[in-house]
Amino acid sequence: MEKKGKIGVTTDNIFPIIKKFLYSDHEIFLRELVSNAVDATQKLKTYSSLGEFKGELGNLAVSVSVDKDKGTLTISDRGIGMTSEEIDKYINQIAFSSANEFLDKYKTDANSIIGHFGLGFYSSFMVSKKVEIVTKSFKEDSQAVKWSCDGSPEFTIEPVEKAERGTDIILYIDDENKNFLEKAEIDKLLKKYCRFLPVPIVFGKKTEWIDGKSEETDEDNVINDTNPLWTRKPADLKDEDYKKFYQELYPFSDEPMFWIHLNVDYPFKLTGILYFPQVKSNIDLNRNKIQLYSNQVFVTDSVEGIVPEFLTLMHGVLDSPDIPLNVSRSYLQSDHNVKKISNHITKKVADRLEEIFKNDRTQFEEKWDSLKLFVEYGMLTDEKFYERAQKFCLLKNTDGKVFTFEEYKTLISSDQTDKDGNLIYLYASNKEEQYSYISTATNKGYDVILFDGQLDVHMAGLLEQKFEKSRFVRVDSDTIDNLILKEDSKEVKLTDKQKEELSEVFTSQLPKIDKTEFTIDYKALDKKSQPVQITQNEFMRRMKEMSAMQSGMGIYGEMPNNYNLVLNIEHPFIKQLMTDVEGKDKDAIDVYAGENTKVRQLIDLALLSNGMLKGEALNNFVKRNIDSI
Repeated sequence: MEKKGKIGVTTDNIFPIIKKFLYSDHEIFLRELVSNAVDATQKLKTYSSLGEFKGELGNLAVSVSVDKDKGTLTISDRGIGMTSEEIDKYINQIAFSSANEFLDKYKTDANSIIGHFGLGFYSSFMVSKKVEIVTKSFKEDSQAVKWSCDGSPEFTIEPVEKAERGTDIILYIDDENKNFLEKAEIDKLLKKYCRFLPVPIVFGKKTEWIDGKSEETDEDNVINDTNPLWTRKPADLKDEDYKKFYQELYPFSDEPMFWIHLNVDYPFKLTGILYFPQVKSNIDLNRNKIQLYSNQVFVTDSVEGIVPEFLTLMHGVLDSPDIPLNVSRSYLQSDHNVKKISNHITKKVADRLEEIFKNDRTQFEEKWDSLKLFVEYGMLTDEKFYERAQKFCLLKNTDGKVFTFEEYKTLISSDQTDKDGNLIYLYASNKEEQYSYISTATNKGYDVILFDGQLDVHMAGLLEQKFEKSRFVRVDSDTIDNLILKEDSKEVKLTDKQKEELSEVFTSQLPKIDKTEFTIDYKALDKKSQPVQITQNEFMRRMKEMSAMQSGMGIYGEMPNNYNLVLNIEHPFIKQLMTDVEGKDKDAIDVYAGENTKVRQLIDLALLSNGMLKGEALNNFVKRNIDSI
């Protein structure tokens, strides 16, 4: 006998809400319906194992099919099915305590609506003008029934003939969503959301090329791997298995460096495999490659805010039934279990890196260039990770040798401690461009770290905070005698007039460089030191570099590059210049400086050693040197 009724919902707005407010996330309907079919199938297997179902299980695959002529998409299972009473209980009764509160709080968040109110099945109305359920319970002598609803609160339910147990969900796709009748679209979504479900998901038949065209075979096209690598025991797996799985997840990627197989039962359940990819630069391009699953059902690959920030550089899979399937990112970020899982993963990652460092330091050092960005990112963003990582974080010098923090401190303590007891860590950000400065420093017996990574300027600031009485100074930020002051600087004995005259000599000959300003500086250096050098203030340069990577520091990014043109007043050439221009007015000094080719030559050499001599100025420099031969 046919039964008619109204779905038990306290507002008639439920279907317009589903249609309108869930539209941006409407593809998740397929995940919901296939997941429900898998649940029904697994429940039957459980009943069978407990002896509550004594029949033959038979083929338990879930089938998805498209009929473009009828405009239907069907999801079928041979699980526990439902009786008429169960349909009335689980499908027809949806209770909301307050329609207004519901609308205000959840109208823009599809996952929150579905997750909080158990509306997985009703997500089908996001894409359908009518939905039918044809179902037969596994219970003996059950009558098959058909439930039908056209997107209003009214439904019909009637007895029908159905040979086998299980459920067919038949979606009559509406005009706005005809793309879900395309096999390619359904295939894409099944592979996105269902590729690792624990029950076979069949979508059509496999095809093969016969006589130059694609022909269907009799073999079912199973789109998922029901026993993915992370569900298996690590003892049963080889390195090749992990590498093969990585290639399945990320085709055409470089081979991963290391991996961690997670298997936790208490105080939460968590399985998964996390890979250390070969990441040398550009954090943003390598984020969000972790796929989050709940009981092998895909949840999201946007894990930022769910796992610690630096872990977003890792690749792989995390699976936990303690991660709710249908909730918003904001919910996940505040969920207590998710936070515990996040902390646990951080600890396991640190454990794994420390283990590799202790057991195979050579391998660790060989892969440091790729590991460096990951480790530094973790140290900068997670205090607990910093505490662990300081044991295995490495510093590489310009000779390519690597040291732990403690080893490097021991190496430089005797030579690189200044007169105030500060340990000075000299570094270069570009080995080629700063070669002359590096060479000068190493000739003096100093060691220079190579800080050429995306996060190294931030690390310099962090380590200055962490290391006691220590400073990080770029090797071109001052003259060699002033980089590490062993005694008070020699006093510059020049009058204001002499400074003014010397300044005019050099500023009149400096080439114009876009967004670049020079300040004339005077130092009483050794008479054998270079007469003219270019340095850059450590603080301002560091702020500009950080502003390029960090929002909120734009004021530094807009400022011009400021360099010091350092004149060694003890050098014979500079002394001679002071004598030559003494008492001259500005115009006379400019004429003198223009005629003294050595002034421009020294400026150009200083610019050249910094990679700053370009364009017309470089061309004139080359021509001037050719003419002098």
